[in-house]
Amino acid sequence: MSPHTVAPLLLGLAVIVVTAWLLGMLARRLGQPAVIGEIVGGILLGPTLFGGAIPRTLFPAEVRPSLTLLADIGVCLFMFLIGLHLDHTLLRGQSRTASVVSVCAMLLPFGLGALLALYLAGGGTGDRVAFVLFMGAAMAVTAFPVLARILTDKGLIDTPIGGLALACAAVGDVLAWALLAVVAALAGGGGHPWRVLFVVPFAAVLLGVVRPLLARLAARRPVSGPLTGVVLVAGAAGLLLSAQATSWMGLHAIFGAFLFGVAMPREGVSALRERVLPWIERICAVMLLPVFFMAAGLKVDLSRLDTVAFGELALILLVAVTGKFGGAYLGGRITGVRPRHSAVLGILMNTRGLTELIVLTVGLELGVLTPRLYSLMILMALVTTAMTGVLLRIVYPERRVVEDRSPRTGATRLHVNEGRSGLSDEY
Repeated sequence: MSPHTVAPLLLGLAVIVVTAWLLGMLARRLGQPAVIGEIVGGILLGPTLFGGAIPRTLFPAEVRPSLTLLADIGVCLFMFLIGLHLDHTLLRGQSRTASVVSVCAMLLPFGLGALLALYLAGGGTGDRVAFVLFMGAAMAVTAFPVLARILTDKGLIDTPIGGLALACAAVGDVLAWALLAVVAALAGGGGHPWRVLFVVPFAAVLLGVVRPLLARLAARRPVSGPLTGVVLVAGAAGLLLSAQATSWMGLHAIFGAFLFGVAMPREGVSALRERVLPWIERICAVMLLPVFFMAAGLKVDLSRLDTVAFGELALILLVAVTGKFGGAYLGGRITGVRPRHSAVLGILMNTRGLTELIVLTVGLELGVLTPRLYSLMILMALVTTAMTGVLLRIVYPERRVVEDRSPRTGATRLHVNEGRSGLSDEY
């Protein structure tokens, strides 16, 4: 970066951070998750308004590579945090229900998305099989972190249905990321497609070797003592090397960041979680992710969409909502969850948010999506996420939440007994 690009870069970062904060706060006041306002902010700073005058003025060509780099770092940190917070204990006592709902909430939207891809064959570039698989994966995604925030804001985090929704989203997202890794291997393998074969042994080494070593390293320091440089350096180096490894394999760096987060030991790193992670999450949320929203918004041009495009958007929304809601509802009913709570599951699993944005950005970078279809899919992610709060107020009003909240120390898990869930009583 040359010295004369520093000033416009800092100005652009200031505009991005302030815009994301203002629109995020406005979204919260409207009863929506902050990510809705932040994504809208990214689109508004893009070429949609005033013929692209805003990005040309605020983000000249010489600063965009630096912004893209910051955006990539932010997404890698975000995926590391998602992997770190992935709680395998969510399945305790409700593994059958969560597994069935997760599979149904993946298969139906994936199948419908694949059929939609065949219809929208002109919206993809490059490998046709990769495009079909990608559209299926994009329709099957649920935004786990946004869902957790919605459950907290709506007072559902300590209800049985809230715990089940989180478990289903966690399982579903792992399946979706695995499927996206296959798409990345097909579309982005470059001249060395054989490198993708290292993914499985690499994941096995992270979980079977690196994780125990990190646990021993953390166990050597006093629980209440200060964090040592060794712990911090090991964590930072591991994250960077893991991201680089999956990038070398022909996948995106986010997969390595996610896998390293999953591999981080849960025991013996309480000080790291309490003192360091909150600051990392704050920096990521306030500074780096808004840059990602802006970078994504620069690729969205809604001013060029015509009536045909909006017709395709309606079809995309129909497939997305029908697939996710229908799959989760069907899975809930199969396992004995009563109708109202099955509907709540369908509404919650339809939340896409930032996770969908990351998936779509990867698809655009791999050449699987055209800019036009990318813009339509971004709108779909916004609409489906915004629908969640509105529909929840109708289907699951506050009085129902109070009735269903567990009286037993605020337990969040749904206990399954003889194939039927604790929610499967009379409607």
